[in-house]
Amino acid sequence: MSDTFRPVDRDTLFLLPPSMDDWLPEGHLARFVVEIVGQLDLTTIKSSYTGRGSKAHHPEMLLALLFYGYATGVFSSRKLEQATYDSVAFRYIAANDHPDHDTIATFRKRFLPLLTPLFVQILLIAQQMGCLKLGKVSLDGTKIKANASKHRSLSWKYACKLEKQLKAEVEDLLRQAEEADRSEKPDGLDIPAELARREERLSAIATAKTEIERRAAERHAEEQAEYEKKLAKRKTKEQETGKKARGKHPKPPEPGPKDKDQVNFTDDESRIMPISGGGFDQCYNAQASVDVETMLIVGQHLSQNPNDKQELNLALESLTALPEELGSVGSLLADAGYFSEANVESCLKEEILPFISVSRDGHNQSLKERFAEPAPLPEGADTVTQMKHRLKTQAGRAIYARRKCTVEPVFGIIKAVLGFRQFLLRGVESVRGEWNLVCIAWNLKRLHVLAA
Repeated sequence: MSDTFRPVDRDTLFLLPPSMDDWLPEGHLARFVVEIVGQLDLTTIKSSYTGRGSKAHHPEMLLALLFYGYATGVFSSRKLEQATYDSVAFRYIAANDHPDHDTIATFRKRFLPLLTPLFVQILLIAQQMGCLKLGKVSLDGTKIKANASKHRSLSWKYACKLEKQLKAEVEDLLRQAEEADRSEKPDGLDIPAELARREERLSAIATAKTEIERRAAERHAEEQAEYEKKLAKRKTKEQETGKKARGKHPKPPEPGPKDKDQVNFTDDESRIMPISGGGFDQCYNAQASVDVETMLIVGQHLSQNPNDKQELNLALESLTALPEELGSVGSLLADAGYFSEANVESCLKEEILPFISVSRDGHNQSLKERFAEPAPLPEGADTVTQMKHRLKTQAGRAIYARRKCTVEPVFGIIKAVLGFRQFLLRGVESVRGEWNLVCIAWNLKRLHVLAA
């Protein structure tokens, strides 16, 4: 029976030195990532090193380690360090070296702001490879959990209630302290410690209330500007028609915080947001503009707004700032969450044809509805009416149908396959950098498939 199986020999030494080039098959993603990183201009990152002290790990290696990690679902710096021992692919990228997790974490945090130009450089490499030519772009957003618990949030209503309770307890403790010489205090009661604990909590509540008031003031300023805009539009219409405008008169916004306004103690820049499947969580709103033909992310940003309606202009800024070599965006597809007259106008101003749904489409349309063409456009139709008509045509429906099968799978793979469901970093700027890193990793993974 000894000839039945291949021998298992872990003790024989290599007769010749092993070559790392033999470790991975040709066309492996790790090889591809190393090759792409080698083409990037990392002058800004390299010039940040002073050259003093012990020799640093090469930024190309650390960058490739992060890119490959995020592209394969390994995000933690500790797991990345361990992978340089356990995984052949990570060993290949690290050149059989083992940077510790502190080095990886520090490198990521330090250079995240400098990775933004690399996102565009990789798109240019994709264009040079013949894999990318801009045309139609799908825009969508997804809520990604912050590195914070919603149970560490404090609402305005509860903050006021708790503040009142703690102040009453402080007064009671001070009274007990004054009477301590004349009467016995309860066993185990340390009045100075209890006072200090409540003063600390009152200070934290005061800070939280200040932040809630600041956000409320910003919100009121935005709502007031929108209210005045509606009033001016209504007045103009009345002057043009000579008749009183129909509909309810716009209601002025109320200043000040609302009972449910809240701030999080762990990451005060994250926001409570509705999530898919129901409920709320402490999140950030991650946005991606995806090329319809290749499913490459060509624009990305991240915000603290739970509503997507405010995100379209930021998406347009990132798309119009792309280099001319990539081509120009001709059409933008987005769901009903982005619809507003102002957003339609913004697209047309940038010479981008909008396909923004105005409502959720019903399922299981009849054969007649699916193949029916709309009535001709009336003369002098406004931009929104034109877009609604465009979406009802067979050609428009076919274009808009591409949205669901391009941008939504990108988010699905990032969350379900790669497992990126929560940010590791805290603070909006750090999280923006991490979302950029996720998008770069996705593009490398996707470009590897396109180039095969």
